[in-house]
Amino acid sequence: MTFSETIDRLRTAYLMVRDANEWDGLTAALADAYHRQDDDLIEQLQPPFLQSWRTVTHYVLRDTLDAAGIAVTEPSHPWGIATLSANGVSREPVLCRVDPAVPQHAQGASIDGPELLTFAEIMAYYAECLSPLLEHASGHQEQYSR
Repeated sequence: MTFSETIDRLRTAYLMVRDANEWDGLTAALADAYHRQDDDLIEQLQPPFLQSWRTVTHYVLRDTLDAAGIAVTEPSHPWGIATLSANGVSREPVLCRVDPAVPQHAQGASIDGPELLTFAEIMAYYAECLSPLLEHASGHQEQYSR
């Protein structure tokens, strides 16, 4: 399986759950709740939003990632999807913009909440995270070339 095929499977798995417009609609609703500082709506939307993203990676994509030699564990970032690891290299795709100069525990701590990414941005960032893992996956370097 090539890098492109792996990314296609990733995208397809998420689109089986919701289409891109639905993912973006949930993102917009949650971002709006943060902007309006509606704690009740944030509490209602955030857990299922995070869980939807995490469930697809942990369960639907498990076989695809296992076959690529990538381990999936719980995220460390509050807006992380999962921690993905292969041969000592780890990456964590997240659902919001992350400023490396800001401590992780302060990410998304602004009044307006985190700057959530669109579906297309998340998929692009996820692919960026997977690229070095696929390059370092044992026994898969040639299979996962671009």
